Amino acid sequence: MKAASLLLLRLGTGLLLILWGALRLLTPEAGPMLANTYYRGLASVQSVQIVFGAAELLLGLLVCLGLFRKIAYPAQAALLILGTVAIGKYLIDPLGIWLLDRETSQILFFPSITVAAATLVLIAFREFDTFSLDEKLRRRG
Repeated sequence: MKAASLLLLRLGTGLLLILWGALRLLTPEAGPMLANTYYRGLASVQSVQIVFGAAELLLGLLVCLGLFRKIAYPAQAALLILGTVAIGKYLIDPLGIWLLDRETSQILFFPSITVAAATLVLIAFREFDTFSLDEKLRRRG
């Protein structure tokens, strides 16, 4: 049950990175728009967003496969936790009651807390992640 649960967490968090990376690569104008709208314009240059999207996609693939977990999991955690912190006002006031107005509130951002926590669970329980490619390679040789 542990290994299957960790596999599902790995797939869920990794696929999220793959989707965001693909969005930045396939729709190049999306990255700068997201950066300007939600991240105070940080790295809003289109070429930076394309490189970031490629890195995000690659990282998501590594996480899904469970490959290079010692590097991939902390990188994923940093990315998802920083992303969660950056949208903090949407998490503090998801309904737009006192910090935001109802038109700019985003209740759909609230699961970011869960996704950030899931990546910490992957790190904490890495030794039980026996369905990972790293583990399969380690056992072979």
